[in-house]
Amino acid sequence: LIEAKDVPPMGATIYTAVPDAHGAASVTATARGLENDHLRVTLDENGNITSLYDKHANREAFERGTLNNLLTVFEDIPHRESAWNIDMEYMNHFWPLDRAERVELVEASPVRGVVRVTRRFNLSTVTQDIVLAAHARHLAFVTHVDWRETQRMLKAAFYLDVLSPKATYEIQFGAIERPTHWNTSYDRARFEVCGHKWADLSEGLYGVSLLNDCKYGYDIKDNVMRLTLLRAPNYPDPTADKGEHDFTYAVYPHQGDWRVGGTVHRAYELNAPLEAVAGRGGEAALEPFSLVNVDAAHVVIDTVKGAEDGRGLIVRVYESQGARGPATLRFGFPVAEAMECNLMEEDERALPLENGALRIHIKPYEIRTFRVYQGQRPISSPPR
Repeated sequence: LIEAKDVPPMGATIYTAVPDAHGAASVTATARGLENDHLRVTLDENGNITSLYDKHANREAFERGTLNNLLTVFEDIPHRESAWNIDMEYMNHFWPLDRAERVELVEASPVRGVVRVTRRFNLSTVTQDIVLAAHARHLAFVTHVDWRETQRMLKAAFYLDVLSPKATYEIQFGAIERPTHWNTSYDRARFEVCGHKWADLSEGLYGVSLLNDCKYGYDIKDNVMRLTLLRAPNYPDPTADKGEHDFTYAVYPHQGDWRVGGTVHRAYELNAPLEAVAGRGGEAALEPFSLVNVDAAHVVIDTVKGAEDGRGLIVRVYESQGARGPATLRFGFPVAEAMECNLMEEDERALPLENGALRIHIKPYEIRTFRVYQGQRPISSPPR
């Protein structure tokens, strides 16, 4: 494990491992707490998180006196079509997993601290590594579940010291807002909300985001944020979800709302982590290389791929914060021609280039797709 700093966007760089007798630990780790330069985490004897202190904001992220990352099993028996529906009555019968079978410190290195917590319920076992990396601003829960339940649902709950009448949920290429209260029957009916890589609850100057790499159901009521981890429907497949599961989610406190806090980028980092490839000693040093980058923080490069018809390279971007404005795409190779395409990669119009860069103006939540050619020869894959 290393802490890779300053890797270029959509790019690569080389690191060389050398002996270092003076490496200073940047994470403090025990079975009852984890701490780096941004966060201080306190756990009780059962591995429940009782405090997440944000050093930069000088405030507590969780409500005082609560147990957080509280895993809870609910009875889940919808009236019909159990694989598709969740009935609100599930909240009436539940079992909090606040007792641990084992809590142990499994890693205390210069780059991260890891506390492993093992819990059992009925025939199922949940093993979680609570991970705080060096200089990380989020706390991750790397989870393995051996799930053997029927008509039950597993959720993770966080009791935030944040008050807001609405929460924000990511959807593909955008975000939606939903109320956190049940003032009307319409509000009450939206007790479970679908979302992709993150959900966020923010008040005026502070907020907390819940990130995940593959779970898409949330419920946020008042200041309680819960992520649906597993279900066990019996129709149409009576064995649905039974077996072993691996997934990761993370809690990310931040100043400002989700836009100011950079939640979109933190969620992408969790879902598309850097890949490390071992090299050979004595290789020539590689200058840091960026295939393509954009100068506007609210514009996300979502896709870089060879065109389906083999003509050029496809670059797809979208606006992620409901804002508008100029953005410039720069490439790590000479670009001779650029075309704007639709989502089917059908050319629509030629675009001018300025010194090989592509300047665009983007609208709120707009998706833009471009086909670019290297030099005079169309390329079908990224240059090596």
